[in-house]
Amino acid sequence: MVILALVVIVNGIFAFFFIRDLVAHRGQTFKEPGNPIVMGIVSFFLFLLSTFGISDFAIGASIYPKLKWVSTKKLPGTLNTECVIPVAVMALAYISSINVGLATLIIPIVAQVVGAYISPRFVVKLPGNIIKKFVAAGLFVAAALILAGKFGVYPSGGEATSLIGIKLVALGILSLIYGALNNIGIGSYALTMATVYALGLNPGVAFPIMMGACTFSVPVGSMQFIKYDTYSRKITLFTSIFGTIGVLIAAFVVKSLNVSMLQWLAVIVILYSAVSMLLSLRKKEEEAPVQEGTAEAEK
Repeated sequence: MVILALVVIVNGIFAFFFIRDLVAHRGQTFKEPGNPIVMGIVSFFLFLLSTFGISDFAIGASIYPKLKWVSTKKLPGTLNTECVIPVAVMALAYISSINVGLATLIIPIVAQVVGAYISPRFVVKLPGNIIKKFVAAGLFVAAALILAGKFGVYPSGGEATSLIGIKLVALGILSLIYGALNNIGIGSYALTMATVYALGLNPGVAFPIMMGACTFSVPVGSMQFIKYDTYSRKITLFTSIFGTIGVLIAAFVVKSLNVSMLQWLAVIVILYSAVSMLLSLRKKEEEAPVQEGTAEAEK
């Protein structure tokens, strides 16, 4: 199947650039923060749960700053680079057939790729406090989407297998925006899912669009983060190995999991992390004028 072959090619190109970067910085990678054993365990469960629909972006953004594994500046890049290989494996495991209109599949994929390619050059220039605000916003969005699903507010989709006219245009424009937001730490998967359902697509054909858009756009954006050296090599290495194992266990061994309680736990963790992130940011902003005043007085 052409689409699966392209998944292998695009993500293989990312793997080449990532491995080349690892080799060039082999002396630095394992000096980065994080206990290797803990990181391997976290990576495994992060993508095992991601396979069942619990956002790896949201959970990673929640726990990595707490564990002090990555700086704020490198958090968006890390959230993207770490998921490339596991998500590619997920796509290969789950996209067995694509019963969706060609234009409806291709347009959101291309749009997300364009958004993902353009935005990293702007993201790397953002101050740390702005990145924190974007990440916190992404966490609130992720929590809201989980809660919407829990309370039946989430769109349930329709019967359409393809879109035309204004709906197709809307899907393309929104997909471009989602591809750009992905690079700031706001995961596109849940947003894409909500959009295709709201536009009336059958849930059965929505999955290839969501997974296809992610598995093509994320590696394109991630290669830019590698270029600008704004990601954690260590986290990306461990998730590429142990996260992939988690995906394979979920896909071929566990196969089904009651994630209801885990979703509630995820919402609590995500909201706590978002609020604490904003509170710490507010505290720093309040302390800044005091510190500046003290410095002026000393002069």
